[in-house]
Amino acid sequence: MVPALYPEADAFQAMPAVFATGFMVGFLEWACIEAIRPHLDWPLEQSLGTAIEVSHEAATPVGFTVTATVTVTEIDGRRLRFAVEAHDGVEVIARGTHERFVIDKARFDQRIEKKRAILAT
Repeated sequence: MVPALYPEADAFQAMPAVFATGFMVGFLEWACIEAIRPHLDWPLEQSLGTAIEVSHEAATPVGFTVTATVTVTEIDGRRLRFAVEAHDGVEVIARGTHERFVIDKARFDQRIEKKRAILAT
């Protein structure tokens, strides 16, 4: 719900108790991860979101069950594109596209550690 997205932000606390767009984006990413995970050498291979274009078309009250439908629409090397949609049992609440890249987790972690070292110096 929107107030839970950033509990420290007063403006969020005053907003309606409906499914937050930020949580919806994470939910759609999660659905894409779960759709491809059986096809990866998990956890050595993982995927990271790199782009999302999604509408949030309808409010969903607390207590509703939201279902995501995701379909891989394009594979270009390590880049995957998905069509994504979410439904709250009454109506479509979101639709759009999402892009993910398959990564080698160990190599990615090494790059992140190098970046941390730059800041530490």
